This record gives sequence, structure tokens and C-alpha cells, in this order.
Amino acid sequence: MDKKTIWRMNWQSWLWLFIALTLMTVAFWGGIDELIVRWDKQEEYSHGYMLPFIALYFIWQKRNNIIQSEFSPSWWGLGLIFIALIIFVIGEVSALYILTQYALIAVFLGLALTIMGWPSVKLVLVPILLLIFAIPLPYFLEASLSANLQLLSSKLGVSFIRWCQIPVYLEGNVIDLGIYKLQVVEACSGLRYLFPLLSLGFICAYLFDVAFWKRLLLVLSTIPITILMNSFRIGMIGVLVDNWGIEMAEGFLHDFEGWIVFMACFGVLFIEMALLSRIGQDKKPLFEIFGLSQSSTIDLHGSTLKQRPLSYPLIASVVALAAAVVIVSSIEKRAEIIPSRTLFPEFPTQIGNWHGEQTAMEETVTKYLGLTDYILADYKNGKTQSVNFYAAYYESQRKGVSPHSPRVCIPGGGWQIAEITRTQIGDLPINRIVIKKEDNTQLVYYWFQQRGRQFANEYFMKWYLFKDALLLNRTDGALVRITTAVGSNENIADADNRLKAFAQQVSPILPKFIPN
Repeated sequence: MDKKTIWRMNWQSWLWLFIALTLMTVAFWGGIDELIVRWDKQEEYSHGYMLPFIALYFIWQKRNNIIQSEFSPSWWGLGLIFIALIIFVIGEVSALYILTQYALIAVFLGLALTIMGWPSVKLVLVPILLLIFAIPLPYFLEASLSANLQLLSSKLGVSFIRWCQIPVYLEGNVIDLGIYKLQVVEACSGLRYLFPLLSLGFICAYLFDVAFWKRLLLVLSTIPITILMNSFRIGMIGVLVDNWGIEMAEGFLHDFEGWIVFMACFGVLFIEMALLSRIGQDKKPLFEIFGLSQSSTIDLHGSTLKQRPLSYPLIASVVALAAAVVIVSSIEKRAEIIPSRTLFPEFPTQIGNWHGEQTAMEETVTKYLGLTDYILADYKNGKTQSVNFYAAYYESQRKGVSPHSPRVCIPGGGWQIAEITRTQIGDLPINRIVIKKEDNTQLVYYWFQQRGRQFANEYFMKWYLFKDALLLNRTDGALVRITTAVGSNENIADADNRLKAFAQQVSPILPKFIPN
């Protein structure tokens, strides 16, 4: 019987690996700290705490395969680390934490390559990739996704309520049962199920020893499962409220229903695996192909012990990570430029023939929006025509805090977007939205005013935000929105003319309050 070869790293290799991991932690601490904050603050990402431990456990389960594998350290790992560190520096300068966090995973993979090389790194590849599901989405993408899921879940939930022969009316994401009204808030959008279930689906696919297409289908199916089950939950709450009162949608029962639905999602996933295991050429009973493959026990006394050579790509990686620490320390000393400006309470109440009166938003709303300063005012002209003017200013858009697009917020108030176009008023680019609720129609213009530029396109705005953070060390900016009702004796062209006239008069005043 051939003796097995057991490979062991010498103490110098362990020391270099320890130094590399320490330097990586120091360099990436800002991104790691932001991860922990998001995990703690947002329930949809709270599963992130568990994923690093699950990844470590999966690697531990492969330990016998790892110590029997002859490593061939790869310089490609150092190349991957260099690319990751470039992305990391860009993320640090621009404070786009998502870049820093994805770069962290790339560095983990690069270090694995510098130690193990291409053939052996497959043993730890999937556990490292699992960490991707611990990284939260950027706030603006999350807000857009959440708003769309709220509306979709509301529509499907109302369809279920109607199927139960209960009269119901849906207005945006507000479910009107007559006596009771239920609002499908952001927390009920389904994101609290979607991200944990995606992670669970990936873990199940890793443990599911079947063809790749079945594993991919298992992961992707978590998206429609989440949407349908969350919609069912909303519909069921509506049915319970209609029969037993509003208490069914509050407190412990509301949270308990959420847990029941999540466990039901997992049950559907399990049934899907059972069905997939029965089809195709690799069909077998589920219990035979689901679970961790256990490494065979190794007899150390009957094996040949060999020492792994020192990895020079790993040593080079330590030098690269040390440089990253130096760069981070210099970036932290670079204070962001906050321009001086006039505060919105001093905004003129008289603009041409328009006279305005400012109103205040609730403190909970302003805290949620994370803005620095704002104006919310109703302006009327001599003809008693009214324009609502709103501008939200952010002195810093780092750490993901940025204006909420009206396209995301409008449907949540029960308004339906009937028409949306992008146009110009002279040199001013605007988004033009026609919104409707029952018999009421309103016209909305909005644009983003950022460091001397005006944008209608949100993605262009994000690009220049990134560019100016990098080159100018500034991320200040604002959202500007003007709204008017279309009167019963008016057509949409009259409302357009009114907003155009107001925009042309207010635009020259804005740079005093939103610095160029």
C-alpha cells in the first residue's frame, strides 16, 4: 500500500501569513467596520455575521485534502492582490465602501493563490466566494430595489386577498381593506428574506453534489421564491386583519409570521432539491448527494511528512499590503473639503411674482434621509397657482448617504407614475414625471445639482461624484424637485409652462445654497 504524503508549512510561512492577514486587517479596517455597522443596523444583512464562520468551517472540513495537496505558489496571486489594492485605494479615496469590501475578498483569494497555487486553490474557492453574500448593496441600489419589491409584493399580495373573496383596494403600496389600511413599508419589501435566502441557496448548492446547472438553478430560484412567499405573507396578513383586526399586523405576531415565511422559503428550497435530485443522468436519493464530503482519515504514522517550501509570492504580498497600510494612513489625514454656503432657512420667500412659505418635515424623516439641510416650501403666484419646491443638500455623500431619487419615493405615497421623460429647460437637464392618484394629476420636475453641474441622469451623477471625490476631495450636492398639481380646468401643457417658468427663476438662486 502506497504511503500518503502529508505536507506541512514551516514556522516562517505561518509567520508571513500572520503578518499578511494583520496588515490586511489594518488596511481594510474602514471597510470591515462599515460591514459590521450594516450587519448590525439592517436586518436583511444580519446573516453576514455567520458567513465568515461558515466559510472557515467549510475550509476546515477540507483540511485532510489540503494537507495532502502539493502546493505550487502562484505569482498570479500577487497580480490579483495588486489589482485588488488599486480598487481598494480608489474605494478609500472616494469612500465607496463596496469597492473596498469586494477588494478585501479579492485579496483573500490572492493570498490563497500565493500559498496554494491554481490546482489546490479550488479547495477553498467556494468558501471564499461565499463571503460575497456578506457584502451589502450600495444604498441607492438597495433603495431602488426595495421600492420595486414593495410595489410588486403589494400587487401580488392584493391578488391573494381578492382570491379569498375580500374586497380590497391598492393605492401604491397602501392596501385599503375599508376599515383598516395596511402600508407595505420598506421592511416588508422582501429584502429581509432575499439576501439571507440567496446566501442559504449558495450554501445548499455547494453541498448539493449534482450537475452545475442544477446548482445554478437552485441559487437563482431563491429570488422568485422570496418574492412569492413574501407576497403570500402580505396577503395572509391582509386576510387575518380583515377577520380579526389590526393586531394581526403588529408586534410579536407580525415578526412571528416573518419567521414562519422564511422557514417556508427554506422548505420550498428543500423540496426543489429533492425534485432536482430525481431528474437527469445523475439522479440519486437526496440524502446521498447532499452534505459535506468527509475527508478520509489520515494515519500520520503511516504517512510521509514533507515540509512546504517558503512562498516568495506570499512575501511579496506582505510588501504590497504594507504599502496599502501606508497609503490608508495618508488618506485618513486628508480631510474632505466642505464648502461654505448659505443655509436654506435664508432662502428668499419672494422669487419674481412667486411668494413662498416654508414648512418642516418630521424629524424621523430627515434622520432617515440623512440630509444636512433642506427646504420644503409652497410658492404661489398672483393667479393662486401653486408650486411645491424641495431641495435636499448633503455636505458629504460618503458612506453611501445620498439623495433619494423621486422615482423611488413617489410610488410609496400611493402615486402611480403615468409618464416619465428626460428633457431640457435651456441648459438645465430635468426628469419630467406625470403622476396620478385617483382623479388627481401632478407634474414633477427634478434634477441633481452637484458641485456646479446639473444632472438628470442618476448614473452620470454617481460617476461625477466618484470622480470629484477622487480628484477634488468633495462629495457635496443636492436633489432639487418642483411639483405642481394639474387643475381641473387645466391641461398638462399649462402645468409644464408653470414649472418651466419657476425653474428658470429659481435656478440662478441655487448656487448660493448649493455651492459650485
